Amino acid sequence: MTAEITVLSAGAVEPGLSKVVDAFRRETGNEVRVTFATAPAIRKRLSSGETADLVIAPADLFDELEKTSTALDRNAVGRIGVGVMVRDGAPMPKIATVNEFTQSLLGAESIVYNQASTGLYLESLFDRLGISAQLKAKTTRHPDFAAVRDHVSKGTGNEIGLGAITVIIESASKGLRFVGPLPAEIQNYTTYAATVTADDPARPAAMLLLQYLTSAKAKTIFTSVGIE
Repeated sequence: MTAEITVLSAGAVEPGLSKVVDAFRRETGNEVRVTFATAPAIRKRLSSGETADLVIAPADLFDELEKTSTALDRNAVGRIGVGVMVRDGAPMPKIATVNEFTQSLLGAESIVYNQASTGLYLESLFDRLGISAQLKAKTTRHPDFAAVRDHVSKGTGNEIGLGAITVIIESASKGLRFVGPLPAEIQNYTTYAATVTADDPARPAAMLLLQYLTSAKAKTIFTSVGIE
């Protein structure tokens, strides 16, 4: 018997997850309905009692939830680093070293990033680099990557955007250019995991999807879009 599986997932894995889910639908006949949201939004939804058959989120979010609930069995989906972007046609900033990256940020007219996991890391990174005060007046933060993408792609000045590598690469046809990942010394990876929260009758199908997410085929798809 086929089933409909509801999934609540972090948006950073969307480029890979959408392709994996399509393959899963074709091979199993099960229907999958995915809702994408930022990590803070997922935390709020789950904390308020919202349910989904399967949840994909940063691993540390599950750590938080387990402090007030039972332990969650989870499978690692992969990790995603932080990348730099500019609008299509704009000069490519130098970011190969920490010093080049820092100087490019200081020389930019505008810095744009989100308020989710990536944004939280960047906030602490700029503190460590000692440039938070210089960047504050020219920084814009949006709730999600879609707003960051639109801001950068429609800009006219020397703007630098930052976000998860997966969604930057996916936006190559939407007015963005992927400059590259952060320098290795300051790179930050967010690890994403999946857990089944469904009760019967959806649980067997959700478990099947969870297993599929760690299959060789799924891993190949995830790797192709920047999920390591």
